[in-house]
Amino acid sequence: MKGSTRLASLGSYAFAEVDNLVASLRSQGIEPIDFGVGDPVDPTPSLVRSACKAGVDERAAAGYPSYVGASEYRDAVAAWAQRRFGLSLDPATEITSTIGAKEAVFHLPLAFVNPGEYTVSPNPYYPPYERGTLFAGGHTHFLPLDEERGYQADLSAIPDDVLARTRILWLNYPSNPTGALASKALYKEAVDLAVDHDIILVSDECYSEMYYDVVPHSALEYGYENVLVVQSLSKRSNMTNYRVGWVMGDRDAVSLFRKVKTNIDSGTPTFVQDAAIAALSDERHVSDMREGYRRKRDILCRALSDAGYPECVPEATFYIWQRVPEGLDGVEVAKRLLDPSIGIVATPGAWIAKEVDGHNPGTQYLRFALVPSIDACAQAAEKIRGADSLHP
Repeated sequence: MKGSTRLASLGSYAFAEVDNLVASLRSQGIEPIDFGVGDPVDPTPSLVRSACKAGVDERAAAGYPSYVGASEYRDAVAAWAQRRFGLSLDPATEITSTIGAKEAVFHLPLAFVNPGEYTVSPNPYYPPYERGTLFAGGHTHFLPLDEERGYQADLSAIPDDVLARTRILWLNYPSNPTGALASKALYKEAVDLAVDHDIILVSDECYSEMYYDVVPHSALEYGYENVLVVQSLSKRSNMTNYRVGWVMGDRDAVSLFRKVKTNIDSGTPTFVQDAAIAALSDERHVSDMREGYRRKRDILCRALSDAGYPECVPEATFYIWQRVPEGLDGVEVAKRLLDPSIGIVATPGAWIAKEVDGHNPGTQYLRFALVPSIDACAQAAEKIRGADSLHP
């Protein structure tokens, strides 16, 4: 059967390839320690599960959910955004529910991008930034995130001819995969650029609650006009399976996105929104989550350092963006990790970055997602220290 040319142009999805690596090891009778895909294995908090169960019964005959989210859910999001960032958002017009963040990211270009126009994406990047643009008929211009700049996007490097046709500027801080935080100067520059050039700044802040010492800011703290924020409870509250998030910000932009959503889906299940309300009401489980990831980060970073790798301790997220020794690349080290005697899965940085003009900013890196248990992280640390093949 012949698919569309648009679909054929996509190639494989990086994290599907990671799943294939895991399956290959399992077929050999080896249970790998999987740092490949950022899917938490810790259970969803009990208060969230209880609220979801109760919501199923309470809404037994509720019918279709609201396209934009139940008013109680949008109220809860607004209250959380006020507590967390000091934002004053109108739940009626400036917040809309989504079926997770990935769905929002993929569909946002349909609201703003015409065929032949551009979005600007960080590089390395979350693949739906580019793929949603492609399905909207647009092109993506990539800005490399270089270690020398602290992984801050260089907005001045956008060519004038691209800038003139740019409709969306994507930012992602705390950054997947680099773990970096955005500087205040970068947020201010991005907000000003969006207003001056009639661009929609879309700030992907799904990792805003996964930090260690410095509390991240939101782009909406620096400006409201032409600014949207994408948020999710997947990582904050271990709710990847629930598929619930939201978009908030400029009311005109939210209105346009709602129009797209109304034509694509029938809204987020209301009992899932009930679970999300419970999650947003509690910060204790979020604090516990951060402490757990700090312990995992420190265990693995120490092991990598002991093995002779450069220090790459992230400021935020549950990712380690590890530079590999000179003379090697991320793919080669990832293959060595997959040796059955080691059995560790990590994502080569080149798989989640784009080669532009012969340069892929992810080539010298591996991404470790700190989702295995603390015990599994400790086992992986000993394997890394003891494997001669991994040492420079």
